[in-house]
Amino acid sequence: MIDRRRPEPRMQRGIIILPSAFTLGNLFFGIYGIVAATRGDFEWAGWFIIIAGILDMLDGRVARFTRTGSRFGAELDSLVDAISFGVAPGIIAYEIFFFDAGWSWALSYVYVTAVVVRLARFNVEQGGEARSHFNGLPSPAAGMLIASWYPFSLTPFFQTWLVDWPWEDIVGIGMVLLGVLLMSHVPYAKVPRIGFRTRKGLLTTAWILTLLFLAVTIPRYYFFSALVLYVTWGLLKSVLFGLLERLPERDPLLDEEEEDYDDVSARAVDYGEINPGPARSGRFSPENDA
Repeated sequence: MIDRRRPEPRMQRGIIILPSAFTLGNLFFGIYGIVAATRGDFEWAGWFIIIAGILDMLDGRVARFTRTGSRFGAELDSLVDAISFGVAPGIIAYEIFFFDAGWSWALSYVYVTAVVVRLARFNVEQGGEARSHFNGLPSPAAGMLIASWYPFSLTPFFQTWLVDWPWEDIVGIGMVLLGVLLMSHVPYAKVPRIGFRTRKGLLTTAWILTLLFLAVTIPRYYFFSALVLYVTWGLLKSVLFGLLERLPERDPLLDEEEEDYDDVSARAVDYGEINPGPARSGRFSPENDA
């Protein structure tokens, strides 16, 4: 029975103002990336997914800074990520490589499926927020890697040395491998926090500022190359140094089966087995229950 005298907890207004504004901005650029891809503007489609990834990184930090994180925000973030880093990159890859390739569009389906399963598992395993590392490749990294290929293909280096590679096959195989890494338990590092109080914090801050400088000055080269290194290094580190986490004892995606009591046959209870001593007078003695 519901106790109507107990006031229901009300959602704080702050959780849907600042952090959710970044999340919805992420959604806006994800949808805009899809629109740009369908219009044939693949370069801006790629940049829109990059912008969505930056906003996705900021919304969690803003929520922690303002202490307005909530279950609602985590669920909203996962739904938006499924579009911006699952559906949008899948459509971009389809429009560039698989538009006239028969059933090759199924590669986009495989990738999008891996993204949504990875996001659902992330909410179950890590509560919507990674503590020390990500279990499996994070979906923003995979989505931005696919989307940043076209801007990278416009660079002089690509046009000189890489243009003749079989990119349709490479991207198709790469999307399947990304799907495997998304659903794997390979640990991937989080973006470290900046700090000024310790030597480690100062070095981390200097390293992040250097990366930001490269991202601003040579974005076509930086994003694709950095994401390839991130994906590759996480996998190689696990293989070479044995840092693969142990699989959980029980798969968190599988619900525990409840015992079926319908098939349990009833049997007569011998009270002597429970209390072999002489019967005592009292409320629970067999004589009183007869």
